[in-house]
Amino acid sequence: MEPLKRTIEESGTIENLSEGQVHKLLADHCVGSLGYIAHNRPYVVPVTYFYNRDDQTIISYATEGHKITSLRENPEVSLLVYHKEGMNWWRSVLLHGVFEELHQLEAKYQLKQFCEGVRKVLVKQGIQPTEFINEFSSKAASQDIPVVYRIQIQEWTARRRIG
Repeated sequence: MEPLKRTIEESGTIENLSEGQVHKLLADHCVGSLGYIAHNRPYVVPVTYFYNRDDQTIISYATEGHKITSLRENPEVSLLVYHKEGMNWWRSVLLHGVFEELHQLEAKYQLKQFCEGVRKVLVKQGIQPTEFINEFSSKAASQDIPVVYRIQIQEWTARRRIG
């Protein structure tokens, strides 16, 4: 085990991200891995999200199904967002928070914020912006009304490896 430890230590330094670096990483990306518990088992699924820097929340949506039912029953969640440019260069933020389902005008307003925010992230990444939300969502084939939700961030752990 010792030789492996030395190899890792020699290949880069792992450091905490500053609060500003956390905000930037979250704002510069729009896909993360959502962790939640269902039937006493952990699940992790990819989600498209928008980070609302003003109130430090995550906005997303899904159609009715396993994930939404599970989140209603157990609203404690995690979200992992990371950026990797190589084995020795990466940044990650692991959020812990609480799922909150949004309704009516608030849901409509936040879905609009989500669409505009994700489009801006895609343009910044050099990706052609899409015309409609369902063009870049895994829910494209569904005709169901989306369930819009917010994750109230309670804490985060953020690290980077450089070197």
